[in-house]
Amino acid sequence: MDVTERSLWRHPDFMKLWTGQTVSELGSVVTRTALPFTAVITLHANALQVGILVASASTAVLLVGLFAGALVDRSRRRPLMIGADAIRAALVLSIPATAFTGTLSIEQLYAVAFLEAALGSVFDIAYRTYLPSLLPEGRLLEGNAKIGMTGAIAEIGGPGVAGALVQLITAPMAMLVDGISYVFSAISIGAIRMPERIVARADRPIGLRRELADGIGAVARDPVLRSLALAAVVGRLFGNFFASLYTLYALDELGLSPLLLGIVISAGGIGSLAAAGVVGPLTRRFGIGPTLVWSSVAAAPLGLLTALAGGPPLVAASFLFIPQLVGDGLDSVASINETTVRQLVTPPRLLGRVNGTMHVLREGIAPIGAIAGALVADHFGIRLAVWVAVLGSMPSVAFLVLSPLRSMRAVRAAA
Repeated sequence: MDVTERSLWRHPDFMKLWTGQTVSELGSVVTRTALPFTAVITLHANALQVGILVASASTAVLLVGLFAGALVDRSRRRPLMIGADAIRAALVLSIPATAFTGTLSIEQLYAVAFLEAALGSVFDIAYRTYLPSLLPEGRLLEGNAKIGMTGAIAEIGGPGVAGALVQLITAPMAMLVDGISYVFSAISIGAIRMPERIVARADRPIGLRRELADGIGAVARDPVLRSLALAAVVGRLFGNFFASLYTLYALDELGLSPLLLGIVISAGGIGSLAAAGVVGPLTRRFGIGPTLVWSSVAAAPLGLLTALAGGPPLVAASFLFIPQLVGDGLDSVASINETTVRQLVTPPRLLGRVNGTMHVLREGIAPIGAIAGALVADHFGIRLAVWVAVLGSMPSVAFLVLSPLRSMRAVRAAA
């Protein structure tokens, strides 16, 4: 059976990529949960320090994202992913090592968050640019959906495991899981046998400045990419405003235990896993653009429940549970379609730089939101800051509703 017809479950190279990333994502979710726990519980960090921790990762993306996109367009993607995994393993493992010796500091957490995010930018851009060379055009949505399952599986198991590990062996030691997972991912990606297709480039070499400008210009000129970019800027700005507060809000304001918070966060993984299963049928029924737009619209108001949370810990947790379960599921449907649209409408020679530009816009804007969230929380309280974050993120969907995506049922791949 031809690769364009058989299930991706029977595509050995895709399965190596998918398996490695599933394990790596599980470890990453453990660290994403355990790192702020380390700051708050082990080092007694305040809201501003937690905000700086979130901003450290986002600042790295802002500084290196565009250059990473140019690097990906100039290089073979698989060696970049393997190298990034190996170095990230060493960085993450330094935290339990220094915690064991009693030398762990908030400054080290800042540095690890910064460097791990910088390497993560290289990996993520290479990953999304590599997939179209591994799969035929007609299987991209299915491939992106299965990769979406990676994050979903990690979200289901990771936070609950992280919460339990934090309580059993402390937050820094919980990050051993992530270090080991990066090693596994590097080995799995290294085992892929299919030769990487070389994308055609310009006949004459051009300067780095021109390469970066070409990537930014491609996003600015294309009405679909431009709408996705504008929605991403607003959504991620207020999303990271909220991210800098979520752990403190849940632990200090609402009184949730680390284990209960981990269970709540895991609900997002269940929603995302369900989304990976239904995104194909939904997209075939309604079209790729309308599915992207209206799933984003439906998810937007669910954040109000988070801002309204209160009462005993179990009651408060239920208010957080629904946005995690349903909201993350809808967001995953939109995200899978958004990635597929971007891969199809972008010329292959520009895909790394377009992915880099979008990565910077999505993640690099976050330092402003993270620091702003921490400052608002310090001056006016965490509850008000959460309301600002939830209400501020809602207008992002207007860019999608008013875009060509609303009537775009199918997308033809760019040459």
